[in-house]
Amino acid sequence: MNIQVATEKTDDGKLLAKVTVPAADVDKAIAATYADIARRYSFQGFRKGHVPRPVIDGMIGRDAVLGETTNTVLGQVDPQLCEELNVVPLGEISYGDDVQPVVGGQDYVVEATIAVRPECELTDYDAPAIDMPPAEPTEAEVDEQIDVLQGYHATFDDVEEDREVAADDIVSIDVEDVENAAAFAGEGRMLDMGGAGMPAEFDEQLVGMRKGESREVAWTEKHAHGEHEHEVAHKVKVTLVAIKQRNVPELTEEFIKESYGFDSVEQLRDAVRQELATDKTYTLPNVKENRVVAAVAEKLDLDEVPEDYQNSVYTEVLQEFLQQLQRQGTTVDAYLQARGVDFESFLADVREQADERARQSLALDAVARHLGLEVSEDELAEEFGKSGVEDPEASLKEFRDAGRLPAVREALLRNKALNWLVENATVTEVDEAAQRRADAE
Repeated sequence: MNIQVATEKTDDGKLLAKVTVPAADVDKAIAATYADIARRYSFQGFRKGHVPRPVIDGMIGRDAVLGETTNTVLGQVDPQLCEELNVVPLGEISYGDDVQPVVGGQDYVVEATIAVRPECELTDYDAPAIDMPPAEPTEAEVDEQIDVLQGYHATFDDVEEDREVAADDIVSIDVEDVENAAAFAGEGRMLDMGGAGMPAEFDEQLVGMRKGESREVAWTEKHAHGEHEHEVAHKVKVTLVAIKQRNVPELTEEFIKESYGFDSVEQLRDAVRQELATDKTYTLPNVKENRVVAAVAEKLDLDEVPEDYQNSVYTEVLQEFLQQLQRQGTTVDAYLQARGVDFESFLADVREQADERARQSLALDAVARHLGLEVSEDELAEEFGKSGVEDPEASLKEFRDAGRLPAVREALLRNKALNWLVENATVTEVDEAAQRRADAE
C-alpha cells in the first residue's frame, strides 16, 4: 500500500497528518476482506472460499464488510505512517471518533493525530565540563574500600549509659503501625539517625527518648503525579529498645590473617588497590557517560516535561523495573517490604526517574539535531547485523513493516550525540574519596 501524507503541527505540539490511500489499494483491501470472510464462515450451498459478494452482503451486510476493511486499512496505515514520518508515537495514533468507512473505487482520505515527543533546545550546545575520579586508584579510595570491608565485621552493642537519644545515634526501635505506615512496622528495627533510612521529620521526633519509652511519631510525605502533588500522612507508635554503639574491629595483622587471608596491612592494601584498578576499567566509562548526560540535561530549556511524554517514559521505566523483579524471581510487595518503602513512595520515585530520563533524552535529541546527525540505511543494517538474530535482513524488514524502525533510529541518534559529548567533554580529575573523608572528618 502506497500512502500519501501531508503534515502540520497543532498548537499543542501534536502532529496532524492527512493520509490518502489510493483507490486501487482500497479495492484490494475490500477484495481481501471478502475473501477472508468467505474462508472464515460457512454459507449454505457454497464451498468455503467460494462465496459471491452479494451472498456475503446479504448475510453479513455491506456496511460490516466495509467497516472491517476500514479497520484493516488503518492497521496498515499506522506502521507506514510512522516510517514515512520517522516518528515514534506516544501512545496510539488517533483517527478521531467519527472515522468514515472506505468506499470502493475511491481514494480513502483520513486525518491522523500523532502525539510525539517535543523538540526542545539547550541553553548552549558546548560539550559539558565534568569532574571524574582518577583513572588510577588513590590512597583515599583504598582507605574507603577497607572501611567498607571492616564495616562487614562491625558489631552493634547496647550503650550502657542511661541517656537520651541524640541526633547522630544508632537506635533499635519497635515500630507499630497507627496510620498508613504498615511498611515501616517491625520489631528491633535498626535506625541510623540522620541517615537515609527515614525522613528527617521522623528522626527529629526520636531525639530525647530514653530506653523503654514509647511515643507516637507522625510525619507527611509529598507524592507527585504528573503536575499534581498530594500529601500522605503517616503515624506510628515507636518504642525505644536500645541506643546502639557501632564497634569496628582494629585492623591488626592477626585480624587481617584471620578475616582476609593476608599477612600484613600492605598486602591487603595492594589487593584492594588491584581490585579497584580492575573495577575502574569497567565502571569509569559508564560513570563518564552518566555524568555527561546529567550535565547536558541541566541545559535543557524546558520548565516541565509535557504530560504525554512523561507518562510514556514513566510507563517505560515501570515496565523495565517490573521485568527486572521478574528475572530476580521476586515481587513488588517483597521488594517494598525489604526496603521499608510504601507503594506511594515507590511510585513517586519511579515518576522522578521518568522525569530525569525524559529530560536526558530530550537533551540528547537536541544535540543530535544541532549537530545534524543522521542514521543511514547501512548503519541500520550494521545494527541489526550486531543484534545476534539469525536473519538480520528479515529482522530489519520486520521492523520496517511494523513501523518500529523510527525507535531504532532514535536510539542510534542519541548514542551518536552521547559519543560526541563524551569525546568533547572537559574532564577534571578529582579525588572524590578524599573529599568525602575530609567532609566526614
